[in-house]
Amino acid sequence: MVNADIEIETLAEFDQVVARGSLSGYRVQSVNLLERTFALLSADTSAAVFLGCAMEPDAAAKVRADGALVFPPVPDLPFNPYRSLLYSADELFAGLPAGYEATPDAQAYAWFQETKSDGDVFSSMLRSIHDDAISDALDEHLHGARVVGVMGGHAMTRDAADYRGAAELGRTLARSGLTVATGGGPGAMEAANLGAYLAPASDGALDEALELLAKAPSFVPSVSDWARAAFAVRELWPAGGDSVGIPTWFYGHEPPNAFAGHIAKYFANATREDGLLARSNAGVVFLPGAAGTVQEIFDNATPNYYASRGEPTPMVLVDRRHWTERLPAWPLLRALARDRGMESRIALVESVTEVPAALAAMS
Repeated sequence: MVNADIEIETLAEFDQVVARGSLSGYRVQSVNLLERTFALLSADTSAAVFLGCAMEPDAAAKVRADGALVFPPVPDLPFNPYRSLLYSADELFAGLPAGYEATPDAQAYAWFQETKSDGDVFSSMLRSIHDDAISDALDEHLHGARVVGVMGGHAMTRDAADYRGAAELGRTLARSGLTVATGGGPGAMEAANLGAYLAPASDGALDEALELLAKAPSFVPSVSDWARAAFAVRELWPAGGDSVGIPTWFYGHEPPNAFAGHIAKYFANATREDGLLARSNAGVVFLPGAAGTVQEIFDNATPNYYASRGEPTPMVLVDRRHWTERLPAWPLLRALARDRGMESRIALVESVTEVPAALAAMS
């Protein structure tokens, strides 16, 4: 079985392993080896796999002759399908001063739009490899963490009271030692990531941040203005707390938010949705939302109902009226849970202030 012990993801790791004389059986992932030709010519590379590693032609010929598999870098792609690390907001929004359209995030979405229905198996393969690499990086990043998912609608504006509440929730959860994970987009998702980002700062920092963000309350009509306001907040508080955002280019009109410290962005939305919920081992909080949030409630309820992932994880729905009248998901969730292991792991609360106690009671 392949495990992380045989993965080489940095040049420093490569140098450490190759100094022992053998790369046999290792997986070298997205490492620039153009200046390691002598090491490659000297080392045993049998049964090694090189994923997206730039190397000189003679080095590539030698490792292939050894029996290694070489998947070379793919030119002219706006993303690296073999990447070994999660994204950062700085990486996805590079070039923002020239407008969002110039950023790697927007360019990757444009490529996806061009290729998603062209029937080209190569494009499909590149998307799949990329998403699998992201899942691997996400598992490595979250190893041993207690993760709480925060779900909610993308339409929530930065100047809304609910946005402040979601930010306060993210801050409280992060300060309690939990890793906040969201869908990584705007609205409630951004608010929870913002709260986690400002967790190390004083309470007053959130008031100041919200005042700045209110100048661009929504990503509509201008993603550029919306993103620039977020980076202005980050400039004032550069040492932000960590959290995870898990967005998707499937919904490319929803940009990723800049407050998640680590971003696992996927092409396949189904992989993204299931991966986010499956990794929320400390529970999931569902803020008021629409169709997407309803889907997430029952995507999470299904493995809890069948206990297919083991012990059911806590589920907390916030806003009684929303989940019993506007979109009555709570009565159905409660009916599903009756007389099953998940019955003691679901809760309906009125406000975000009740969430931490509800999660603690079900832990």
